[in-house]
Amino acid sequence: MMVPVRCFSCGKAIGQAYEEFLERVKKGEKAEKVLDDLKITRYCCRRMIFSQADLIDDFMKYNV
Repeated sequence: MMVPVRCFSCGKAIGQAYEEFLERVKKGEKAEKVLDDLKITRYCCRRMIFSQADLIDDFMKYNV
């Protein structure tokens, strides 16, 4: 999984929060509440977390 370490817009470190975000959302918590608890309040940082797509597994099929 290749998660951005920092927000592309503001530079805040967000990579450490991604795995906890995924776990808590899969358990049924609302994404908004999880991000608030993780202290990710800026819109640009929230966008980075929400728009993250795990494509590395798809790319590894074509490893040459």
